[in-house]
Amino acid sequence: MASTDTTPKATGKNDDLAGLEAGLDALDAVQTHRTPVREVLVKKVLPPLLAVSLVLLVWQILVATKVTEETKLPPLSAVWDSLTDMWVQGTLLEVIWTSVSRGLLGFLLALAIGTPLGLLVARVKFVRAAIGPILQGLQSLPSVAWVPPAVLWFGLNDAMMFTVILLGAVPSIANGLVSGIDQIPPLYLRAGRTLGATGLRGARHIVMPAALPGYLAGLKQGWAFSWRSLMAAEIIASSPDLGLGLGQLLENGRNNIDLPGVFLAIILILVVGIAIDLLIFSPVERWVLRSRGLLVKS
Repeated sequence: MASTDTTPKATGKNDDLAGLEAGLDALDAVQTHRTPVREVLVKKVLPPLLAVSLVLLVWQILVATKVTEETKLPPLSAVWDSLTDMWVQGTLLEVIWTSVSRGLLGFLLALAIGTPLGLLVARVKFVRAAIGPILQGLQSLPSVAWVPPAVLWFGLNDAMMFTVILLGAVPSIANGLVSGIDQIPPLYLRAGRTLGATGLRGARHIVMPAALPGYLAGLKQGWAFSWRSLMAAEIIASSPDLGLGLGQLLENGRNNIDLPGVFLAIILILVVGIAIDLLIFSPVERWVLRSRGLLVKS
C-alpha cells in the first residue's frame, strides 16, 4: 500500500514552494487603488505651492527693503493690478487663448508630421543615414532663427507662426520616436515578425507600443519647442493682423516701458506651459507607467 510522504522535510519543501509562488504573485500584482486626496494634496500640491510662495515672499522682501529699484523689479501689487485690469477689460482670456490655440494646433500638425517621419528614419537605414544628422542639427538650432525667413516666405500671418512651430517641434518628436525604437529589445521585433506582425501592422502593434516611453519623452520636448517657438515668433513678428497673444503682450510691455506688464506676460507664459504639462502630458505619462506596472499608486 502506497504511503504519502508527510515527513517534516517534504512539508518544509512544499511550504518553500508555496512561499515562492506567493512572492511571485505579489510581484506580478499591480496596486491600482486610488491615492487618498489628502495624500495627493500633501505630496503633489503642497510642495509646488510652498515653492511659489517662497519665491513671491523673496520678491516682496526685495521690493519692500528697496534692495532693488521698482524700475527693475516691480511690486507684486503692480503686477496684480495689471492682471485685474486685463480681466476687467475682458482681454485676459482672449490673449491666453490666442497663443494656446496656435500652440496646440501647431503641435498637432508637428505630431502628424514627426511621427511617420520618425518611423521612417528609425526603420529605413538609408533614410536614417540621409536625414538622421539633419534632424539632430535642426533640434539644436534655436527656433528663433526661423522667424526671419518665415516672415519673408509667408509674411505676417498664421502660416508664418505654424512654420516656425513645425520647424521647432518636428525634429524633437521624430528624434524621440527614433530613440524609443532604438531601445526596443530585438527579441520583441523578432517575436512580432514570427507572429506575422510586419509592415504597418508591426509598427502599430509592436514598434509603437514598445517605443512609447521614448516617444512620450519626444512629445513632451516637442510641446516645449512648440511653445518656445511660438513665443519667439509672437515677440519678433508683432502685427495687429495676428491678434494679441502672450508673446506680443510681452513685447508691448517692453515697448511701453511697462515693467509690471512684462512680468505679467512672463508669468502667464510660464503658467500656461506648466498647465499644459500637468493637464495633458502628466496623465498620459502616468497611464503609460501604470500599464507597464511601473506605477504602484495612481
